[in-house]
Amino acid sequence: MAAAQAASSSRSRFRSLELVLGILFAGGISLAVLLSPILFPDGGEGMDLMSRLIPPFQDFKHILGTDPLGRDVLARVVVGGRISLVVGILSVLGAVLIGTFVGLIAGYYRGIPEMLLMRFVDIQLALPFILVAIMFLAILGAGIDKVILVMIATQWVQYARIVRGSVLALREREFILSARAIGVGNGRIIFTHILPNVLGPIVILMTLNVANNILLESSLTFLGLGVDPLIPSWGGMLADGRTYLQTAWWVSVFPGLAIMFTVLGLNLLGDWLRDYLDPTGQTSK
Repeated sequence: MAAAQAASSSRSRFRSLELVLGILFAGGISLAVLLSPILFPDGGEGMDLMSRLIPPFQDFKHILGTDPLGRDVLARVVVGGRISLVVGILSVLGAVLIGTFVGLIAGYYRGIPEMLLMRFVDIQLALPFILVAIMFLAILGAGIDKVILVMIATQWVQYARIVRGSVLALREREFILSARAIGVGNGRIIFTHILPNVLGPIVILMTLNVANNILLESSLTFLGLGVDPLIPSWGGMLADGRTYLQTAWWVSVFPGLAIMFTVLGLNLLGDWLRDYLDPTGQTSK
């Protein structure tokens, strides 16, 4: 009994540490990004060729150094986070809306609608994301809106499968059968009784996918398929600094660290949410 209590206390402390670190990393960076118009009114675009490639921690005006055009690296890292966070959040919201609706319909009505929808989901899951993204962006061109659309188009299927599985387990439960018996309509059953009970796994996956989409946006921008190079973004800064890795490492390292800590913080929050919403571990199966 003592060993079990000690193990439970250890898990509780670890979960609390996950929450604190997640808020510290993701929340701190998000707060700085939200305050970027106040902190850096020039949007990180102020150039000073006389101050180009200043190393970090040597000039109080440029704590993290400057890039090849004399622009402040700290300002560009903070301002560039707006693009990554906007793309990550909006793409996840769009995917959730589509995937949840499809999963509810497929799981509740079964039959031909379920078969057609889920076979389409299976086909899309078999396509590599990078291949779909390259084809999509090569046809429509690069841009923030195009990146968001391609992420929505490729990721809604994840939510559809999770929601469908949850609905299949719920549709034969006693409270659903009772609602049908007293004449409650299908639409009300789906959105009033079933949907609130499937939100837990959706919220967990949303948190993890925001982190994943920040990485994807940075990767696409690094490859020249994402955000306009003239707009500050973490992926764009990585691409700009790759030719200066041996002489000015800070141009690429600091945006890379921003990506790492943001993704790490969101993943820690996602793990904490999974344990909090389902302490038995069923959502991880």
